[in-house]
Amino acid sequence: MRKTIFTEGNYYHILNRSIAKFQIFNNEKDYKRFLETLGYYIFQDRTIKFSRFLELPEILKQEIMIRRRNEGKLASIVCFCLMPTHFHLILKQLQFDDISKLMSDLENSYSRYFNLRHKRKGPLWESRFKSVPVSSNEQLLHLSRYIHLNPVSADIVKKPEDWKFSSYHEYLKRSSYEKGNCEFRDIVDLSPRVYRKFTEERISYQKELSKIKKQLLENYSG
Repeated sequence: MRKTIFTEGNYYHILNRSIAKFQIFNNEKDYKRFLETLGYYIFQDRTIKFSRFLELPEILKQEIMIRRRNEGKLASIVCFCLMPTHFHLILKQLQFDDISKLMSDLENSYSRYFNLRHKRKGPLWESRFKSVPVSSNEQLLHLSRYIHLNPVSADIVKKPEDWKFSSYHEYLKRSSYEKGNCEFRDIVDLSPRVYRKFTEERISYQKELSKIKKQLLENYSG
């Protein structure tokens, strides 16, 4: 039974990992499918099934998404980063305990897609998703930086802007997607230039911290 009770108006760091560090995002299609699934299930309106929604022409998809925005959301996305074996989200709860429903639908839907696409069976996630309450705008700001630096800490890219599958581009107002997914401007009161500096000045420190953490885990395992 989940201990966290998601409270309306509060923010949460949501994360989960694949089982046995299995690579769950193998190509751009996988990353985009997860984001599209999140974008669908975050809305209350479920009058059209997701499988049917995916089959529609792009122009109809856009019309439906515009209509659904007026119907309300279960949560709002503040920040995200998808990594090959895990994901990070910062979500704001908009109605009582709806993050639980959102994450259940998201993870189950992506698991079905992934297993079918890659011809595998069995669970995809290590456990139920983890959630950590975030109590202040300052914490949210620093957490967004930590999340956006994940691909750099993992030595996948040199700079956070080189990673397409995070919200960092939106924070710099240079989104790779047609429409922004995140609602962060009431929290991150920094210009794109200042936010870039705020984030990139932490690269070396976070990479070193990541190496130390990895060494400690390896020594503990040994």
